[in-house]
This record gives sequence, structure tokens and C-alpha cells, in this order.
Amino acid sequence: MTKILITGANGFVGKRLILNLLNQGHQIYALCRIKGAKVFGEDRPNLHYIWGDLRNPETIKGIPEDIEAAYYLVHSMSEIVGNLVDTEIEVVEQFLKGVKSTHIKQIIYLGGIINDEKRLSPHLKSRLLVEKALKQSDIPYTVLRASIIIGAGSASFEIIRDLCEKLPIMIAPKWVNSLCQPIAVGDVLFYLSSVLFNQECINKTFDIGGPEAFTFKEMMLRYAKFRNLKRWIIDVPVLTPRLSSYWLVFITSVRYSLCSYLVESMKTNTVVQLNEIQKIIPHLCLTYTQALELAFQKISQNEVISSWMDSWEIFGNDPNIENYIQVPDEGCLKDERRILVKDSKAAAIERIWRIGGSTGYYALNWAWYLRGLFDQMIGGVGLNRGRRHPFEIQVGDSIDFWRVILADKDNGHLILYAGMKVPGEAWLQFKFEQKNDELFLVQTATFRPKGILGRLYWYALIPFHFIIFQKMAKALAGETS
Repeated sequence: MTKILITGANGFVGKRLILNLLNQGHQIYALCRIKGAKVFGEDRPNLHYIWGDLRNPETIKGIPEDIEAAYYLVHSMSEIVGNLVDTEIEVVEQFLKGVKSTHIKQIIYLGGIINDEKRLSPHLKSRLLVEKALKQSDIPYTVLRASIIIGAGSASFEIIRDLCEKLPIMIAPKWVNSLCQPIAVGDVLFYLSSVLFNQECINKTFDIGGPEAFTFKEMMLRYAKFRNLKRWIIDVPVLTPRLSSYWLVFITSVRYSLCSYLVESMKTNTVVQLNEIQKIIPHLCLTYTQALELAFQKISQNEVISSWMDSWEIFGNDPNIENYIQVPDEGCLKDERRILVKDSKAAAIERIWRIGGSTGYYALNWAWYLRGLFDQMIGGVGLNRGRRHPFEIQVGDSIDFWRVILADKDNGHLILYAGMKVPGEAWLQFKFEQKNDELFLVQTATFRPKGILGRLYWYALIPFHFIIFQKMAKALAGETS
């Protein structure tokens, strides 16, 4: 049984790759940055966890010496603005230090297609420098370079989906005429698993892509055609990368830092050139339309395994989930609602487990929308992220601008930690208490303010909290007005 280390385990590709490799009988060691966070809601045979942050070498000492292979799937685009290249180099160097003392025989890296090394965005430059660092490590490697990955939950797919579904007319920058070669996530997973210990793939770099290459503009128009939508795209030379990124933030679910790097990367062509892998591992990839069909099939069946949102944003925060599960009391401001459950505990739990996303918050959804819009304006994630699944929740999930910290459905205990921009820290907790023959829903909003600004923020919102939290608690408890 092969022991394999997966970095970026909570990411869009990482989760799916782990599932594939487990099904193939491998023993997986998933490196997760947040202590206590897991890749899946339930434990799985042969899946082990190493909790550590590659920015902090003291936390990654738990890598077993008998690791035989490692997948490097780490990137910092969703968190870092400005110093992406330096951060990525620092992270890959710590990764190499961590695995050089093991029995590792191969590192497999998923990077980006490079057509012109002289004209690289910060994103593609960081990908290339990481690739070079891995090649210079004296550890056998295989590099797979991909353009846009199409799959339900990928950042690129969600951007295309949001733009085409929401905007009948799009004003786009002139570089939407750059070429790309999209590939279905299933085909990416095929290549990632097929190059494992394949001697013909050792110390080689391959481009992987679908059978079609076309412009970003054509890719969006093809999406619109697939969805039977009439869409017009007007490209203009005056739309700067910064303006394009801000536009994407307000229209799509993707945060500013990620939008910024993706927009910059659109300036250059990303089409397959190093295609020797087709001779070594012949494989017929899905067309773009087939990839869209599969993505929407997964969405309609609520079978989206992973999303770009699954990766935890811990930059500047305590990377130990256990420190958030115990909601603090000291130095905190609270709004607690204790409401008698009108129907049944099971029904109330089902309502709680559907909170956010398309369901909303059961009261004054327009006010939540405005709060999300304000959050986006100041650089936060807003409400656009929605939910991975309409009624299932697991630790680590994103629910709009919340992160799930605890999800005990059997007992009806849910704790959400705020990912929105606030002058402090915020929790939203739901649990049940039995008193004699009566069952109460206890809903608690807890805020730990940071300085005077934090307290002013909380007190300014008390009138709104009184209405919103009271109505929400009553609705969750089954009380109809």
C-alpha cells in the first residue's frame, strides 16, 4: 500500500484527488493548514491527517518518513495580494525541507501552462518559479501544466457561470481574445493519478488540456449557447485589470485576490504545447461542452465534492480550529435568543442545516444582502459564495461569509465563524436545550470586539440585531407569524 502525501488537501483538486487515490487503494496523508479541520465530514479508511502550515516549518514535523510520493497542489491566490511570488517560493522551500528527510520517490506538481516566459502574470510567474524549485530539489518530479479547469466548484467555472447567468451584456477587457485550452477536472485527476510512479513520466513536464483551444470570449459564448442564453460581449481597450477584478468581485462569488490574479493571467495564451503525455498515456479528454454537461449534472444531483471555497483562509488568524469551537465568554458582546420549538427538534434542525445560500436567513434577507454587499466593498467575501450543498453541512464548509466550525447534526449543534470584515471576531451558534417537557432553540450571536471601533460597530447594529436575530430564531424554531 503506497503512502502518499497530499498538500492543498482541502482545495478544489485536492479533495477529489484524495477520493480517487483512496479508491485505488493508496494510503493518504492529507496536509491541512487548520488544526482539527478535515477533508471530508466523516472519517475514511486509509486517510490520515497532518495539521500544519507550510509557512511555519515547526508545524509540519508529522510527515512520516516512509512517504513514497507527494502531490504539490498548494497556491496562495485566494489570500495574498501583492507578494504572491515571494510567498509561493517560501512555501515550496518549506515543503521541500519537510519531505527531504523521507523516502520520497516522486513529487507531482499541478501548475499552469506557460506559453511565453517573458510575459507572465504574477500568478503564472509564481507557478513557474515553484516548478523550477521542485526541479532543482534532486527529488524525482513530474510537472503537469493546465489551463482553465472546468468542473462544478472550480473558481474559473464559477466565474464563467456567474458572468453568463447574470449579465446579458458584458463589457470585457481586450485580452478576452487570448487563447486558452480548458480541461475537465476529471481529466486532470486522470493524469494526476496516471503519472504516479510511471517511469516514463519521471523528471518531465507535460501540458494537459482538452481537445479544443479557443478565446476566453468564445468560451463564455459557448457556455451561453449551452445554457440557451443570449449573451453579447463587447471588448474594450480601456478596462484595466484592477477595474476588471472589482467588477468580477461584485458579479461573481470569487474574492478580489483570486479575481485579480486570474484576470492578469488572461493576458497571455495558455494552450497545450508540451503534449508528449499523449504518447505515454493516451487519453481522450472531454470536450468543453461535455465538461459543462458533467458539471451541471453534478450540480443538479447535489454531488459537488469540492469547491474553490473549501480552502481555509487563515492568513493572520490562529490556525487551530479548536480555539474557535469553544465560543468565548470573556470580553464579548452577545445577542442570545431562546425560543420554544413549535413543531419538532428534527424539523428545526433541518431548517438550521439549510441556512444561508439560496435559502437565506429566514428573516430580512435584503438586510443580509446589504451586509454582504458592504463586505465586498471593503474587500471581504460577501454572500456570493453561497453553499456547497443545499442541506448538508460539514466542518470547513463555507456558508456565504461564514465558515462552519462545528456541525453536530445529531444534537442540532452548529457553530459558524464569521469570515466577513469586522472589527473583531464573530460567531453564530445554534443549539437546543430541554427544560422539563419543553424544547428550546438557543441562538447566540457572539462578538469579540477589537478596540473601541469594535464596540461602536456592535452597538450601532443593536437595533438591526434585535429585529433580525429575533425573527430568524422564531422562524428556525417553527414559529410562524
